[in-house]
Amino acid sequence: MNLAGKLLIAMPGMGDPRFEQSVIFLCAHSPDGAMGLIVNKPAPDLSFGQLLDQLSIPRSDRSRDIRIHLGGPVEHARGFVLHSGDYKAQGTTMRVDDRFGMTATLDVLQALAEGEGPEQSILALGYAGWGPGQLEEEILRNGWLTCDASEALVFDGPDAGKWLGALKSIGVDPLTLSATAGRA
Repeated sequence: MNLAGKLLIAMPGMGDPRFEQSVIFLCAHSPDGAMGLIVNKPAPDLSFGQLLDQLSIPRSDRSRDIRIHLGGPVEHARGFVLHSGDYKAQGTTMRVDDRFGMTATLDVLQALAEGEGPEQSILALGYAGWGPGQLEEEILRNGWLTCDASEALVFDGPDAGKWLGALKSIGVDPLTLSATAGRA
C-alpha cells in the first residue's frame, strides 16, 4: 500500500490533540515510513511577506501571497512548499505525482517572490512523520481515514472547511464517525 499523494483525515478521538481535525497531504510513503504536511492549520501571526522579510528575500510587484500552515510537529523551523505539478526545481523538487510536488529549498520562495514559480502552492512550517509501519498501525487503530487528494481540496477554499470537505469527498458524514474501531 502506497499512500503518497493521498490525504489523511484525522478521526475524532485519535488521541493526539496536535492532529485534531487535521487533513494531511502525504508527500512520501514507503516501508521506511511516511512524511506529510498538514494543509488546513494556518500559522497564526505570520504572513508570506513577513517570512520573505525574515529570509531577506526581496519581493517584486508581481509577487503572490501564499498561505502559511503549521505542517506538523517535526522541525517547526523548516519550511516546505507543497505545490502544483507545473513547477520543478532541478534536483530539489520531490515529484509526488503529476499534480503535486514538494520543494524545501529557498529557490521556490524566491520564484514566488518574483511572481513566478508554481501556479498553486502553500507553505508548511514543520511536517508530520511516521516510522516504519507506524502510520499503517494508526490507520488500523481508527486514527485516520484516507481519500484521494484533489488540487481544489489542498489549495483552494478556506482552511476551516477542508476537514469536512475531505470527509464529504468520500461520502462520510462527520456525525456518523465513531472514535472506536470495530471488526465485522
